[in-house]
Amino acid sequence: MQQSIHEAARETPVIGEYDVVVVGGGPAGLMAAAASAREGRTTVLIERYGFLGGAGTMGGLSTFCGLHARVHGEHRRVVRGYTDELLDRLDQMDALSEPHLSVQNRIQAQAFDISAYKIAADDFLAASGVTLLFHTSVVGVVMDSTERIDAVLVESKSGRGALRGQVFIDASGDADVVRFAGAPREKSPDLLFPSLMFRINGVDHQKAGRAWETVARIMDEAEERGERTFPRKKPIVRPQRNPLEWRANLTQLSNEDGSAVDGTDVWQLSRGELQGRQQVRDVFGFIRDNTPGFENAYVVDIAPQIGIRETYRSVGRYQLSEADILDCVDFPDAIGVQGWPVEAHVEGTVEFRFPTAGIDSRGFNQLPYRMLVPQQVVNLLTVGRSASMTQWGQSSARVTGPCFVMGQAAGLAAHLSLSAGTEVGEVDVPALQQRLEATGAYLGTELAPDLSAVSAGRTP
Repeated sequence: MQQSIHEAARETPVIGEYDVVVVGGGPAGLMAAAASAREGRTTVLIERYGFLGGAGTMGGLSTFCGLHARVHGEHRRVVRGYTDELLDRLDQMDALSEPHLSVQNRIQAQAFDISAYKIAADDFLAASGVTLLFHTSVVGVVMDSTERIDAVLVESKSGRGALRGQVFIDASGDADVVRFAGAPREKSPDLLFPSLMFRINGVDHQKAGRAWETVARIMDEAEERGERTFPRKKPIVRPQRNPLEWRANLTQLSNEDGSAVDGTDVWQLSRGELQGRQQVRDVFGFIRDNTPGFENAYVVDIAPQIGIRETYRSVGRYQLSEADILDCVDFPDAIGVQGWPVEAHVEGTVEFRFPTAGIDSRGFNQLPYRMLVPQQVVNLLTVGRSASMTQWGQSSARVTGPCFVMGQAAGLAAHLSLSAGTEVGEVDVPALQQRLEATGAYLGTELAPDLSAVSAGRTP
């Protein structure tokens, strides 16, 4: 049997030329595109779905993690800048919940309405002047030299095309552009396990009370009695903006050998989708039948895709590490901060690791610009969960808040690179930091913003 098929050479039309080309419309990509366009750069964002938001929408996450830090025992929002405007847009649509305690009641997260987030992201990028190209996948690159990308190759219902750019920002989540360009990357042999999120409607929230505690308890009790086995421990079942609706994060997706489903293997992805929906049916039935307030509940939505936590990561000029997270490390080229703990989705459970100083900790680490700069390719930046991090560093900094931080910094850095005629790795970092602060970003060089507001009981 023939093992390959020869494809004839073809001419690929150039369907656009831009200053900045952003690949991927998750939190890092949308912030990168907005920041670039607001500096006057022609910017296109390529997204394979018909909407923005990444894991928050296509993965059904419906919660912003990593916006806040626990700073010496006090909860403060430390991710600012253009994030403020996006959250304001959600708030104006009455689609943003108050921050709630999460992860052992030690750090805050913030729930939002998924449909409203799609609209708010559309409006945010439209107001920024970004060109959006939905339903389009990047399938390759054309190199101008061994070190410089000339164009990305895309496929869509319109066929194949090329988009030329001067600076490219890889926000694909899987380091796709890094891979196509031949820059160094890595993938851990034991990946973090994916999940499939779903939402529950028809909950009697008064009767349910603190059901997030009840569900965890009754699942543990059922396992201890030998009655049931669940995909993972530490389930998350929490109310949404309207408490009739709850989100559920309690699946774990694996291959036949017990290894984590790999988000870059289409056969494993297919298995994970099927397995995830089976787990949703099974676990939801248990919750409905055993949890007060859920007697008349039903599954209103299953996420469009399983949520992938980790695949390929760039190996850039610096790899953010677990020690950087736990020791709350500062960097001279800081572009912002993040305070989410290490969140390792390992077989059967989730392991959390917080800064070593405990409640007296400053609660956040700075993110260095160098983690966005790949090796070998001089006009490429990588943001989001495929930025340059070790596996356990990525287990913390892959969540929404630090992705917002990385994206805004990358968009501004692309502009500065083009203005100065330099490679992206040679950007004037103090100028980048000044521009970030001018656009409202918090770099962590002072204790934390809005301490008076927090002290008065308000979460900034």
